[in-house]
Amino acid sequence: MAVFTEVEFGEADALVQRLGMGALRDLRGIEGGIENTNYFATTESGEFVLTLFERLSAEQLPYYLCLMKHLAGRGLPVPEPVADPAVQAPKGHALTVPANAPCELLHIVAGKPAALVQRLSGHSELAPTQAHCAELGAMLARMHIAARDFPRIQPNLRGLPWWNETVPVVLPYIDEPQAALLRAELAYQNHIAESSAYAALPRGPVHADMFRDNVMFATGGEPGSAPLLTGVFDFYFAGTDTWLFDLSVCLNDWAIDLATGVHDAGRADALLSAYETVRPLNASERALLPAMLRAAALRFWISRLWDFHLPREASMLKPHDPTHFERVLRQRATHPHAMAQALEPLMAA
Repeated sequence: MAVFTEVEFGEADALVQRLGMGALRDLRGIEGGIENTNYFATTESGEFVLTLFERLSAEQLPYYLCLMKHLAGRGLPVPEPVADPAVQAPKGHALTVPANAPCELLHIVAGKPAALVQRLSGHSELAPTQAHCAELGAMLARMHIAARDFPRIQPNLRGLPWWNETVPVVLPYIDEPQAALLRAELAYQNHIAESSAYAALPRGPVHADMFRDNVMFATGGEPGSAPLLTGVFDFYFAGTDTWLFDLSVCLNDWAIDLATGVHDAGRADALLSAYETVRPLNASERALLPAMLRAAALRFWISRLWDFHLPREASMLKPHDPTHFERVLRQRATHPHAMAQALEPLMAA
């Protein structure tokens, strides 16, 4: 496994029984991932995923776990964390619950903060069609709307302040053309963040990492039938940010050619049109979409440079290639009007 903490069967069994899930029947480590340790846990009451958090602290985790529970409670296909019946959930006004208030969804396993969540059905689609992108776009918009009244507030911890802190750390590891691009783009994003148009962008809790491998679709079905999105998971980069940034993260993964970073107009149009069917973009969002596409590419280029050149000990088997998002950023900066074709029919509607 990429990140591994050994969990004794007996300790996991004690946890699931305390949570009312019945006896543990099977515990299997899940390969892959770069942040956390995950196990499939089969109990008398069903299938679950046990996650041990290797980087996030017990003080940071309540925000993510409670957001998942909030969205699942609104009927969205999000893995619902299992609560400890012995821990009292915090009470208070909807906008006064601190991000790190005590959380009945957080447990300790093998000395690490942990969560037990429902196991979702389906599989990730790594070669999405326009139909898959449309499903994703509509789901993302529903998720933004459903999270508007989520009571905890936490900034996106991988947002602009983190970019400003991390770029000087990674600059010594890259060549001068890359460094020049990184410095120029960071300056541009700081300028955008100070604008009145940026201040007018709607915001709220965002997933911020909704890549192809964090979404699942139903297996089987009739040949030629439309795909059905069955699950969205891995909320551990979530935070309060602009909804446009969240949408841009999706467009930069689902609607590009992975080999070149080139914009795929058909998939982008499908994703954006479906999103706007649920929640239309406002004028500021339309104006700043090219800039936010660049911001989303910059965020993941910085994080991949950081993981690649400054890896944590035993934290991952193989870091993601940083040059992928360098290519995406160069494409977005060179072709800022690539989304215009998708936006035009929506603006005329």
